[in-house]
Amino acid sequence: MTGAKKKKKSMLWGKMHTPQCEDIIQWCRRRLPILDWAPHYNLKENLLPDTVSGIMLAVQQVTQGLAFAVLSSVHPVFGLYGSLFPAIIYAIFGMGRHVATGTFALTSLISANAVERIVPQNIQNLTTPSNTSVLGLSDFEMQRIHVAVAVSFLGGVIQVAMFVLQLGSATFVVTEPVISAMTTGAATHVVTSQVKYLLGMKMPYISGPLGFFYIYAYVFENIKSVRLEALLLSLLSIVVLVLVKELNEQFKRKIKVVLPVDLVLIIAASFACYCTNMENTYGLEVVGHIPQGIPSPRAPPMNILSAVITEAFGVALVGYVASLALAQGSAKKFKYSIDDNQEFLAHGLSNIVSSFFFCIPSAAAMGRTAGLYSTGAKTQVACLISCIFVLIVIYAIGPLLYWLPMCVLASIIVVGLKGMLIQFRDLKKYWNVDKIDWGIWVSTYVFTICFAANVGLLFGVVCTIAIVIGRFPRAMTLSIKNMKEMEFKVKTEMDSETLQQVKIISINNPLVFLNAKKFYTDLMNIIQKENACNQPLDDISKCEQNTLLNSLSNGNCNEEVSQSCPNEKCSLILDCSGFTFFDYSGVSMLVEVYMDCKGRSVDVLLAHCTASLIKGMTYYGNLDSEKPIFFESVSAAISHIHSNKASDKLLFGNLDFPTMSLLS
Repeated sequence: MTGAKKKKKSMLWGKMHTPQCEDIIQWCRRRLPILDWAPHYNLKENLLPDTVSGIMLAVQQVTQGLAFAVLSSVHPVFGLYGSLFPAIIYAIFGMGRHVATGTFALTSLISANAVERIVPQNIQNLTTPSNTSVLGLSDFEMQRIHVAVAVSFLGGVIQVAMFVLQLGSATFVVTEPVISAMTTGAATHVVTSQVKYLLGMKMPYISGPLGFFYIYAYVFENIKSVRLEALLLSLLSIVVLVLVKELNEQFKRKIKVVLPVDLVLIIAASFACYCTNMENTYGLEVVGHIPQGIPSPRAPPMNILSAVITEAFGVALVGYVASLALAQGSAKKFKYSIDDNQEFLAHGLSNIVSSFFFCIPSAAAMGRTAGLYSTGAKTQVACLISCIFVLIVIYAIGPLLYWLPMCVLASIIVVGLKGMLIQFRDLKKYWNVDKIDWGIWVSTYVFTICFAANVGLLFGVVCTIAIVIGRFPRAMTLSIKNMKEMEFKVKTEMDSETLQQVKIISINNPLVFLNAKKFYTDLMNIIQKENACNQPLDDISKCEQNTLLNSLSNGNCNEEVSQSCPNEKCSLILDCSGFTFFDYSGVSMLVEVYMDCKGRSVDVLLAHCTASLIKGMTYYGNLDSEKPIFFESVSAAISHIHSNKASDKLLFGNLDFPTMSLLS
């Protein structure tokens, strides 16, 4: 028996797949995306636009690095480090071609809570130097950066742990309204935190529940302490920044290189402050001494990790969600795909590795990503080129920024958040598409304002799931009467001599954020298989009849449905009578299906649409106004297709989405 067991065991081991060289290469390409795109990099076409984008990105990285370091309650020089190392790590492990990782307002604000709690302002004078400390900074500054580094390290560990647990696939529960409301609320918090610099006031650090309101209460109580010089300089800076950026946006097609107004403003303000000695004459607060060079790496302090767990979770979740939204938007805009789970690994390693080089928590920022769009960046080479110029600033130009007024830096922060703040305009969109999503947006924003970004994010996710769970039991599938009517109309059309290549897909469940992605994937798979396959007409007729019969019992005919016709132009009819309800994610996915099919020369027609669905889709997307796409019934859609005299084959399929399969 023992010999038989050993023999059986050796046979099992022999059948196991041993890793081959190709498997290792594929794994490396999957986990190191740079190995996939770098060998195919086109120097002639991509290097020039990537170089221009890299220079413009470096300007943003430097200005935002200084600003967000101050926002994180640490010395500005650490923001420069945070603009360098995370960008390099993400370029190696990240999949977003237009995602510029670096310092981020929301993660800096969360990190500041831990810094101010553990190392409060009254411990030691900010300007006390120390010869034994790193870069000649005070011990107080080093204690503060150690806390921020601990938050970054632990946040990165949490993100890598989520990658190991494959939690990237669960991010669909974070819907677009929740992300929009959370980032808008957090941006409002950031603007509020900069009020003291904009007004030139001395103000204690205020945080915690309702801290947003306490800050403005303190400002109004001490309104007489506002420095008029700082206020005027702040207003002038904001006006110049907004005006020039609007002009850049208006004339970006006519000019090849936009004016780096942030850099120009920093140089001009620093020079003016130096010449007029504003620091002593008017009492304006300036950035101060910025050391040269990069210190040797040092491990994050492990003894305070337990004290920053709350902030680390906030950094991990908020930073990832905001970055993933930008990466998905980039992938959608430029027609490529990203792995949600790989993004966890990329951002986690960016935070972990960077924490050894005194970097504050990092993430992708909307302003930098939009900058890469507008300057025509092609790949992550633009981010790597920007790192070269950031290095030049760290080793050569940094000390010249001593005279930069803090009110100007605060103005740059506020204007840089414009993209997040104008998301208030989304309220009109959500109101017209789905009023429940409008309510989720408002409530998530209120919770973010009253508490914090991570609390608002958690509330939005829980609220969204609870509402969907409450709505699903009331959902109804297609009735047998409707399906028999469709079958009768279909068979009537099949008797015709001239037939159009058509595919009818009935959707028998609500379309919401839970199943929107699966709906899109399954539909695109069917269309791709249709374009790739061919099948005799007799087999197609059999499949049509089987599909219609199986559909009455939630059946499927996936294998037969996959067989189809030549690569001629065809039509797709979506029977929407099963849409008992939908949300904003569902409407946006339907519009995306319409636009993608249009690009594949597939006409999409929607039957049995409710008035609310028609209104939502019309408001959301730029639909083709010349061709009707909404019809009262499937037979009406078929009649419209036949009146246009297209092809000579008729193919019907049925795609069912049982509730359990969508949630699995």
